Amino acid sequence: MRNDWEPHLVRWVGAGVVDGETAARVRAWERENAPAQGLRWPILMALAFGAILLGAGVLLFVSAHWDDLSTAPRMGLVVLMVAAFHAGGIATATRFEGLSIALHTLGTVSLGAAIALAGQIFNLSEHWPSAILLWAVGAAIAWALLGHWTQAALTAMLVPAWLCGEWSARMADAGTWFALPASAGICALSFSYLSARRGPSDSVLRKTLGWLGGLALLPAAIAVAIETWTKVPPWNVQWVAWSLAILGPLGVAAALRGRQAVWNAIPTVWTLLLAASNDGHGGRLPVYLCCAIGSVGLAAWGIRESRPERINLGVAGFALTVLFFYFSDVMDKLGRSASLMLMGLLFLGGGWLLEKTRRRLIARIRPEGA
Repeated sequence: MRNDWEPHLVRWVGAGVVDGETAARVRAWERENAPAQGLRWPILMALAFGAILLGAGVLLFVSAHWDDLSTAPRMGLVVLMVAAFHAGGIATATRFEGLSIALHTLGTVSLGAAIALAGQIFNLSEHWPSAILLWAVGAAIAWALLGHWTQAALTAMLVPAWLCGEWSARMADAGTWFALPASAGICALSFSYLSARRGPSDSVLRKTLGWLGGLALLPAAIAVAIETWTKVPPWNVQWVAWSLAILGPLGVAAALRGRQAVWNAIPTVWTLLLAASNDGHGGRLPVYLCCAIGSVGLAAWGIRESRPERINLGVAGFALTVLFFYFSDVMDKLGRSASLMLMGLLFLGGGWLLEKTRRRLIARIRPEGA
């Protein structure tokens, strides 16, 4: 229990501001109402790595003996694998909550493997997005029953994965490949997840969604920037995908931010402009310009809402835009020595300037938002 208030209390007693009886009552109240200490990061890392290693070991054991088993033992092993982890989570719920959450998470992760193995056992049709849908439904049910942030994080990843899988399967059936609606939807959804963070009092789920959005945003934006409008399917096939890519992230933002979700319309529109800027018929300059504007806008959004991670991502996005522009449009026009020297100056001078700018921008946000 933290007692950093104790020196002040002793000083007040010595000065006669607080008498001994009041001081004793303050100490008694603090002992009874002290907040529970959360898990320290070594314990969290041990639980995370332990869950990963345990799950990997179980899957390796099953795969090693899979060919030696008949259909009935295979199905029994699949069911037992899922049930055992969840049973362990129930057994440890009142003793060690962190371990219980880890075991329940392993049970939901194992559900995905169980669904795939069951499909293999019974030779079900190979529409693999349906398996991801069943997995997402299982994670959502576990989230509703348990309320664990890990189950919510799995649901937040599996539902977009299912939608992208459905679009990929439809494109495969049509004999073409046009991934731009899926990439744009993931990019817009990353903005929604990133904006889930509000302040230091955020729940673990909001922090997790912020991390998911931050990790996915730059790769998703790059995917939108490099995808061209080639082999485009008919509009009657596209409109459902584009509707989900636009309305889905906005709905998530509305659920997470309420009225503040109106600001999420700006990055969603920016995502559509980035997709439209690369039509495959012109140069790449509109793409670079759109990326630079988006990076500056993300940093400005971070200043407005006092979120330093958005400033950091905005600076990183601007740096990547400059690097991509240099390697694709500038470097091949110079000699080898000149290109190397210019690249060195770009890294040294540009890195220093961006870091200086980043620190100035973070210094402008309100302290409570850090």
